Amino acid sequence: MPTVPESTRSSLSQRLTAHARTSWPRLAGLDVRHRGQFAYVDGELADGQTIKLMRLRHGGSASTWGFALYLASSDKYEDTILPTGSFAGSPEDALDCACSLYLAIPEI
Repeated sequence: MPTVPESTRSSLSQRLTAHARTSWPRLAGLDVRHRGQFAYVDGELADGQTIKLMRLRHGGSASTWGFALYLASSDKYEDTILPTGSFAGSPEDALDCACSLYLAIPEI
């Protein structure tokens, strides 16, 4: 199992953090952890609560990652199709997909 290069790890964290700041104000921060070819992304809410969001799979490109959504019902990550129709895409697209599910405010 190949590991993600350190430069790509740093770039991924910076990209996701910058995107979260501008697109997801409910997130106070992100925690990006790496294990092998995977990056696990958790969100931190303003009240200090941490929620698991997604897992990204590095495929050799810093701009395209495989996407798996965290499913609380099974406490597992499951490969998921992005709104673009692909199982892989930009980290920002993956974050938007996960946050749309877990952070969307329901309309009343």
